[in-house]
Amino acid sequence: MGYRWTGLTTIQDVTQLEGIVDGNQLRALEETLRSQPELFALVGGGILVVAVLLLLYRRRKPAGKQFQEALGGCEEITVLTHPNPDPDAMASAMGVGLLAKQVDTEPTIQYTGQIRHQENRAFQTVLDVDLERVEHVTDLATEDVVLVDHNEPRGFQGADGVLPLAVVDHHPGEGVGAEFTDVRTDYGACASMVAEYFQDVNATPVPPDQHASEAGSRRTVSTETSTGLLYGILADTSHLTVGASTADFEAAGYLRPGIDEDLLDRIANPAVDAEVLDVKARAIAGRQVNGSFAVADVGAITNADAIPQAADELILLEGITAVVVWGERDGTLHLSGRSRDDRVHMGKTLQMVLEEIPNASAGGHARMGGGQIPPQTTADGTEDASVDQYRDGLVDRMFSAMAGDV
Repeated sequence: MGYRWTGLTTIQDVTQLEGIVDGNQLRALEETLRSQPELFALVGGGILVVAVLLLLYRRRKPAGKQFQEALGGCEEITVLTHPNPDPDAMASAMGVGLLAKQVDTEPTIQYTGQIRHQENRAFQTVLDVDLERVEHVTDLATEDVVLVDHNEPRGFQGADGVLPLAVVDHHPGEGVGAEFTDVRTDYGACASMVAEYFQDVNATPVPPDQHASEAGSRRTVSTETSTGLLYGILADTSHLTVGASTADFEAAGYLRPGIDEDLLDRIANPAVDAEVLDVKARAIAGRQVNGSFAVADVGAITNADAIPQAADELILLEGITAVVVWGERDGTLHLSGRSRDDRVHMGKTLQMVLEEIPNASAGGHARMGGGQIPPQTTADGTEDASVDQYRDGLVDRMFSAMAGDV
């Protein structure tokens, strides 16, 4: 196979080169040049220029187009949310699934944990989101996995052995995708990032009273997806009042024409589970306060999603600036924290408290965070369902961590 120097000087020329020279051809060219030093010296400078131009072109390409190209390289993908997916995670997965379908890639949305919070259940039901549960790595629908709203696989056996194809997230972390990584910690919601991807590929949100064919665009965002993405943004930013960036507001504005207000209202106002009200009451009545910080152990629970809702309620108390609530379900201690105190980064606070506990996990943002202490194992490898050995000292450690004394 022969190669001819064409004097490429423009981005358009580089784009054309990208389209006609694949990876195998470039490797063959490299071997030829290495075996012929004189030829390498002659064209090496030109190849370097082309390589730089290619790099600049790729960096200028919008993230949404890069992401869709990565999706288009697969016949099918698994879109995986974080454990116990919330509206932002489910909405982001919906959006990624639609972006995949637009390049003829078949998506399967999967999750770990449970969908118990009444808001989360309403989101799934009202928008008819098709999700499959994963308990083991072998349950993953495909080898190619896209992580949304988290950047490291977790919550199922064998998760540490998964190398994701792509990562789309707004939480801090070290996880990366083999083909695509986009982590923007300054965004209030992952759904805002996905909305931008649709803008990058020139997709038009379809109004609820129109058919996609009437949108006048080759690529569209369905009403259900637009509504889900907007609700995901609203949910993760407390209706654009906490942690929202300019990008979150712009994403909401872009999605607005495609919103179905009736669907939005049905998601936002679901019936409340009686246990949620009970757990909130227990958290308020049983709270322990140290200065402007409060913690509460609500005891045994059957609905783990009641814990973050109790934390949301406790942080509203006058004089309280940071709270952590925990409760035990099936031997696992679930923790949730909220902060409106600039001195308390809740995600880091929970990480510090749980970092020395075996198999415990925690993380989150400055304003909110969560964590779990799973059932512990004894020296002979058998499971001991009691986490009391760690639970008893949590109050003092939480107060110390929030005060910066850890």
